[in-house]
Amino acid sequence: MSTTTLREGDWIRGISIRQPYAACILTGAKTVENRPTRWRTGWMLLHASKTIDWPALRVPMIGRAVRGRALVTGAVIGIARGTDCHQDPDGALPCSPWAQPGAWHLVLDGVQALPVPVPARGQVVPWRPTPDLLESVLRQLPGFRP
Repeated sequence: MSTTTLREGDWIRGISIRQPYAACILTGAKTVENRPTRWRTGWMLLHASKTIDWPALRVPMIGRAVRGRALVTGAVIGIARGTDCHQDPDGALPCSPWAQPGAWHLVLDGVQALPVPVPARGQVVPWRPTPDLLESVLRQLPGFRP
């Protein structure tokens, strides 16, 4: 599969996530990302936004997940596949310890960290990566096939 073929498709989006939550996803501890609205499923670049939620580091499950990791910001740090996006029914147990009540839960699978973060600007909404950004990411994941 050539990079040129991938550029023409509408197969991938970027998702910007604050730190330390982005790092928790890379470790595999956090498999659900909370969003205010429904997100489409499929492949996405994991972008660490420029801000860090410092108080979140005092939450035990977050602190354990990111212990010893650098909290990179303003860069694509990995890739993942969203396999489901749902809200838990009223009164039901949360689908994950990371799931927030009332939020849409984007379930992430196939997470792969990049060896070297790629600086990029993200957006609050799902965003399309530029061909150059996508090429820089895929160059670091030679075995990746969507």
